[in-house]
Amino acid sequence: MGNSQEPQDFNTSVMPSSLTPVHVAKATDGLNLYDTASHQVSHFVPLRPGEVGIYVCGATVQSSPHIGHIRAAVAFDIVRRWFLKLGYKVTFVRNVTDIDDKILDKAAAAGQRWWARAYYYEREFTEAYNTLGVLPPTVEPRATGHMSDMIDLIQRILDNGHGYVVTDADGKPTGNVYFDVASWPHYGELTHQKQTAEVDEAAAVADRMGPSVDATGDDKYNPVDPADASPDKHDPRDFALWKAPKDTDPEDARWSTPFGVGRPGWHIECSAMSHRYLGDGFDIHGGGLDLRFPHHENEMAQTRAAGYPSAARWMHSAWVTAKGEKMSKSLGTGLSVPSVLAENSAWVVRYALGSVQYRSMLEWSDQALVEAQAAYDRVSNFIERAGVALGGQPPREEVTGISADDLPTDFVAAMNDDVNVSGATAAIFTTIRSGNTLLSQLADRADSEAVQAEVRETLLAVRAMLDTLGLDPLAEPWVSAGAAGGASDGTTETPEHAALEALITEQLNARAEARKARDFAKADQIRDTLAEAGITIEDGLQGSTWSLK
Repeated sequence: MGNSQEPQDFNTSVMPSSLTPVHVAKATDGLNLYDTASHQVSHFVPLRPGEVGIYVCGATVQSSPHIGHIRAAVAFDIVRRWFLKLGYKVTFVRNVTDIDDKILDKAAAAGQRWWARAYYYEREFTEAYNTLGVLPPTVEPRATGHMSDMIDLIQRILDNGHGYVVTDADGKPTGNVYFDVASWPHYGELTHQKQTAEVDEAAAVADRMGPSVDATGDDKYNPVDPADASPDKHDPRDFALWKAPKDTDPEDARWSTPFGVGRPGWHIECSAMSHRYLGDGFDIHGGGLDLRFPHHENEMAQTRAAGYPSAARWMHSAWVTAKGEKMSKSLGTGLSVPSVLAENSAWVVRYALGSVQYRSMLEWSDQALVEAQAAYDRVSNFIERAGVALGGQPPREEVTGISADDLPTDFVAAMNDDVNVSGATAAIFTTIRSGNTLLSQLADRADSEAVQAEVRETLLAVRAMLDTLGLDPLAEPWVSAGAAGGASDGTTETPEHAALEALITEQLNARAEARKARDFAKADQIRDTLAEAGITIEDGLQGSTWSLK
């Protein structure tokens, strides 16, 4: 049953960049991140110089992804992108839970094979990630592909005296195996259940709003796993490492082990797969705030009880809320990704999902999408105008090649401050305002070549900052999305921009004629009407130009 192979180091075995020298930016000296276990923001130091290992809990592929699921994916995609911009080699592991009670029950109710249902919705999640510009993980392991890893890990826990096998009246193993919480004095350290001196407001909010996404059942220690309500447990806190099958479970959803036929408990897969792909200890374990307890508390306990170090730092993204209530299917407030994308461009949806710092609750509303669309209009307008003024865009290789040390200092400071996306976005729009001012001066200044150089430098900075957030409109997937998701490169106009240009040019010509006839009241009326529509007019020696506010 056991695996003779040691866990792989994916930085040296499959990553294309494994032979590339590491050039970590000096900006790393200021990187500070929150740690759920310590309840503190502290300076980040990787376990291995120049490398970062991240494990993020992925989807349980029981049904279609909703905005609440994808918010976590976008949040940790931004974290990952910042590490990459800082020059680190990043091994990013995101699992797929493709076997659990909800998948089995929903497949049975729909007359489906459980593995077919899981694979169908796994593809839906992948499509959502790709559409919203989430980088593919270094490796994306499925639970069903790692049964031997889980069995080996459970055996280590048993051998170390921190678990027990339930037997029947004849002394034969039933397939139920539990973690013995009482044997592990460190239980509760992640969520500070033994401490009352400090208050973590994010954790308090999580406790008030419930222990888990789509929770069912009354057992707070494992609310989605019926095995944990078993009378066979020695302690209410004990949780299932392995569990006997239900009578309704199909034969191909059962695996033979030394402790009986069954399938994994809720938590064991993440411990097994994080160790398989990241080895003994790794830098960051991420996931949604709802997984903090019991999933991550149990995961930390069983990993360490097996004799392996746990993650050095735990990071949790907050929920998407709708009218102040956590978005989840059980509350009936879930918004599927396809339905949201049917009415909004993917860029706009990504911007809205990543518009606040990962630890902040994100209130989802029509207004949030309106603001995201306005942000897109400002960004794309500046990039297009700058591209026209320069006769083309800097190549993508130049944009991606900019180091964190060469980005605006206020952007770097915000990203180093526990990935403060709100501050980083403010820095982007400050730079865009400066760029628009330069563009308005281009026709008026004799040293136009010097101004063009400043415009190019500003354009590069804006696009590099946007790229760090996964939002450069001239990158994939936005370019392939066309007018629905990307900006023009400045050499060709989108149909929308061409129509807007024609309409506004007509108004500017009418205003110019009015000024020529000294009908200043009409000229001012045209300017004010355009201003009310969100269009700013800049008057110069060679005529008037416009931009979106």
